[in-house]
Amino acid sequence: MHPQLHHILCQLTGASAVANVAELQRLWSGYGEILRCELDGHEPVVVKYVQTGPNSDAHPRGWNTDLSHQRKLRSYRVESYWYAHWATRCGERCRVPRCVASTELDGDMLLVLEDLDAAGYAGRPDTLSVQQMETCLRWLAFFHATFIGDEPKGLWPQGTYWHLATRPDELEALDDQPLKTAAASIDSELREGQFQTIVHGDAKLANFCFSPRGDNVAAVDFQYVGRGCGMQDVAYFISSCLCEEDCERLEEALLTNYFAHLREALAELKPDVDAAAVEASWRVLYPVAWADFYRFLKGWSPGHWKMHRYSERLTREVLARLAR
Repeated sequence: MHPQLHHILCQLTGASAVANVAELQRLWSGYGEILRCELDGHEPVVVKYVQTGPNSDAHPRGWNTDLSHQRKLRSYRVESYWYAHWATRCGERCRVPRCVASTELDGDMLLVLEDLDAAGYAGRPDTLSVQQMETCLRWLAFFHATFIGDEPKGLWPQGTYWHLATRPDELEALDDQPLKTAAASIDSELREGQFQTIVHGDAKLANFCFSPRGDNVAAVDFQYVGRGCGMQDVAYFISSCLCEEDCERLEEALLTNYFAHLREALAELKPDVDAAAVEASWRVLYPVAWADFYRFLKGWSPGHWKMHRYSERLTREVLARLAR
């Protein structure tokens, strides 16, 4: 922890003192830490402290390149911009933490956020019931409806951390020639699809925080927020929650639930947008979004637990359609 952190926090928040600091987690690849800080004279805050120096040997899977380093640094700058300029548009049904302040400290980045635990979102389950998954899908539906049609000023021109343009090394490592050949076409379908919105970009289970009854959620970690198709978040979220058999069994029910919430959200937030047309366009792109993530995963971490027969089936169906 930076020795001046206490002083800076008091300056930014108006607190008289920092009463306690606890580390919640280390950032991916050794880029810093997330801290919960109890303050005298101010509500508790969560601090994302990002160290911007190179981390040449810290990646857990060995992907240590300058491209990777620059992508991560940009992701933290995008996240700061998101909280400063976009997050206030999120309503209660796509709840995000309020940004208290952001600053730089000797070249490092400091993002000070509302403590979601104190706000009533302390739940961090390791597995979800179908009902809890539907709560997260409702969050995604209202998030996508909020920003549908918006240009991603200050965000990633193309959201998600795995999209093709930002993963040339993983594509080169991919040992699946048909998928490698089709990668650009898969990416193009997602980029050029109708009804582009802003996607969270890393909408996995670990980035959702639950209310005590599990009927409401808030989301965190907006490093890869940017333009995209809503199905990229939906496919990635489902992949983070379910095993192969449950993906097969629950696919239609979960998609139906998401689109029901999306119709509700669009009727409320964007009544001029044709919800039926959005659903018709995006349903077709669900397997495409899954295949796109699978392409990344297969090059990045062969043998990953998400590389199962359901992922393979959806990908082969997309490849067969593209070959016709």
